[in-house]
Amino acid sequence: MASVPPPHERNQPAVETSREYPTRPFIGVGVVVLRDDSVLLIRRGNPPRAGEWSLPGGGQHVGETVRETAVREVSEETGITIGEPQFLEVIDAIFRDPDGRVQYHYTLVDFWAEWASGEAVAADDAQHAEWVPLSDLEELGLWSKTIEVIREADRRRRERLR
Repeated sequence: MASVPPPHERNQPAVETSREYPTRPFIGVGVVVLRDDSVLLIRRGNPPRAGEWSLPGGGQHVGETVRETAVREVSEETGITIGEPQFLEVIDAIFRDPDGRVQYHYTLVDFWAEWASGEAVAADDAQHAEWVPLSDLEELGLWSKTIEVIREADRRRRERLR
């Protein structure tokens, strides 16, 4: 009878941790998808920030690169196909409860990419997906860091087009 390999040899954690009040940070990948003078945004379906506008993205899977995660998550959440993801930055997203305990902890790897094809349709854990004019960002109640990365992505795209 064959023995079952230990968890570290099966690419599975020995102990799964909850995303709420975690024992370790989770890696999330977000993508600023640009098309003309608009950015693709989703309304989040799950905590943290459920119901708020955000970038499409989600958790990295074992064996998947962050760029593969970027392409997969945009497709799963919105039905959009993107060009090659370009690195933007890494953000520490740590949310504390009223007692000061870490309720959520994400290490977010953000990319930007050009829209390649498809129509924005919310799926997976996104409640809604739509193209928002870059001029309307401040009206949506976005996290300030999200606005910063969108503006930086737009700046880099414009530099690239020169």
